[in-house]
Amino acid sequence: MNFESFGENLRVIVVGSSGGIGAALVEHLVDSPQVARIHALSRGGRSHPSPKVANLTFDFTDEDSLIAATQALQEVKPFDMIFVATGLLQGDGIAPEKNMRAMSHEGFAKSFAINTTGPALTAKYFTPLLRRDAKAVFASLSARVGSISDNRLGGWYAYRASKAALNMVLKTLSIEIGRRHKDQIIVGLHPGTVDTELSRPFQGNVPEGKLFTAAYSAERLLSVVDGLSPPDSGNLFDWAGERVEF
Repeated sequence: MNFESFGENLRVIVVGSSGGIGAALVEHLVDSPQVARIHALSRGGRSHPSPKVANLTFDFTDEDSLIAATQALQEVKPFDMIFVATGLLQGDGIAPEKNMRAMSHEGFAKSFAINTTGPALTAKYFTPLLRRDAKAVFASLSARVGSISDNRLGGWYAYRASKAALNMVLKTLSIEIGRRHKDQIIVGLHPGTVDTELSRPFQGNVPEGKLFTAAYSAERLLSVVDGLSPPDSGNLFDWAGERVEF
């Protein structure tokens, strides 16, 4: 992977590096000659054999863990790219709702903790680690189903709402950061439907050719990030680089 809009000796953080897309991002970054160091953060502290990768155990639902990670990363800042490659659609006792009768307090609480609050607090602590003298990007995985204007099917209340809230967090963050650091870009990324544990039970209706491997999606998302410029900050982009309306 070559980055035309970044320089050399890049430093990158990947949060959620043990997930399908997060792990694929790490692999592509390892293969890039421009990337000098990747800090791979996950709850399990998954290890990667490359000497480029520093593995760190991290849980963004625990603010003490966020603070500890920030203190460790302070020693090696500034960073050129930060990716939050996390998400919860089902599991941990919840599933996407088919109708309003399936909504629950627990479902909303868990969805917002992983899909909204975790990325928001990660941004709170990690965006100050971004470089200020050149282009730098904070990107969090979002989803097209979080678009209010694009919602034509209904259902999936908690997941849709948590991703819509994430989009608002990113938009608001972009405004605040843009006042002080014009080269820092804050965006959401829609990876498409990726063959991971998150999407596996819902792949039956995916059109032919629209189910992506994690490796393909990660490569596309890195290409999108490479093509971003400051006016793009605060928006949601899909894997093809098209802006998704909120």
